[in-house]
Amino acid sequence: MWNLVVFVEPLEYLWMTPIMSPVECRGFWDHLNCWPHADVGETVSQPCPRFLHNTGRVYRNCTEHGWTEPFPPHEIACEYAPTSHGYFLYVQVMYSVGYAISTASLTIATATLCLFRRLHCTRNYVHIQLFLSFILRATFIFIRDAVLFSSDDHFHCDSYPVSCKIATTFSNYCIMANYSWLLAEGHYLYSLVSVSLFSQKRHLRWYIVLGWGSPMVIIVAWSLAKYTQENEGCWERRGHEGIWWILRVPVLLFIVVNLLFFLSIIRILVAKLRTQEMHRNELNQYRRLAKSTLLLVSLFGLHYVLFAFLPHKVSEIWNFIELAFASTQGFVVAVLYCFLNGEVQYEVQRRWRRWRLKQHLPGEARRQHGSMSQSVGAHTQVSFLTRGPSTRHSSLV
Repeated sequence: MWNLVVFVEPLEYLWMTPIMSPVECRGFWDHLNCWPHADVGETVSQPCPRFLHNTGRVYRNCTEHGWTEPFPPHEIACEYAPTSHGYFLYVQVMYSVGYAISTASLTIATATLCLFRRLHCTRNYVHIQLFLSFILRATFIFIRDAVLFSSDDHFHCDSYPVSCKIATTFSNYCIMANYSWLLAEGHYLYSLVSVSLFSQKRHLRWYIVLGWGSPMVIIVAWSLAKYTQENEGCWERRGHEGIWWILRVPVLLFIVVNLLFFLSIIRILVAKLRTQEMHRNELNQYRRLAKSTLLLVSLFGLHYVLFAFLPHKVSEIWNFIELAFASTQGFVVAVLYCFLNGEVQYEVQRRWRRWRLKQHLPGEARRQHGSMSQSVGAHTQVSFLTRGPSTRHSSLV
């Protein structure tokens, strides 16, 4: 799951003109391999690019006239089809569109929960933090791609700038924050149904500390391990699987603990329903919230278990499915926690009806009672309420 840059190599090809001097051939990038400096008469071989998952090798001779053409050609030695470039570009466009849709929907959802005062509560504050973690994740994905696929001459044969490593690190941090805030969602709901005296404001502070702080501790440990043990590329490679367990173990722990929370929540709700300790409306509210959160935990947990333990040499179809699902996770979160939320729908409809009423009534008042509205004092308001098709009632307040 973490190897979201599996398509970097075929997309980062930078033009470098091979330069030849009388005694050597200068190194250059030929769109597929990095060829080092070589003396005249020397034969240099390079393995097939990793993204082709082929163990073949390609050779070039350094002559007085410069580098020869590769032999055997990449099409034969690496079973390489030039049309693969189109596939990689298509995948990049696909997940970029998915992250853009997720970011837009999450931004609308966050603004909705923030603008409507009646929606201000601890439950929605936790939702907002989860939304922000997905927004940041998409943002750093865009930043990472902008750094990796820029036209600047950064990538000269495995020479990567620090900025791309920082972008990858923050992308992984945001993924960790997604699961930590899903755990906060599960614990919050568990506390609501199990604790009689539940201090929501105090718990919100702890949620913020743990939701953003625990992923930071984990990602710092992972970054130190990558820097000391596998400081290659943009830190997106999985050469040392042990380092990736630093990220996998906490996420798996988050998922397992969340599932345990929901087993307890279901048991408590069933028990209270049998003893009638909870009002029907309150029960329905908790049940809807539990269904939404359980669905997210199940979907994201299944997605993580499926893709985190697959070998990185998987088929193009699996890579496509993984990136498509990962890029649209934010949209699913926004739909379940905001757009399908009954409270949010009611508040939006109420504000919409109020706005339509304000747009309608002033015009009616000006047309039919213009003289009256001019005669009342500064501290008197005139309101007109329609009782029937032809009867109107005016009241002074």
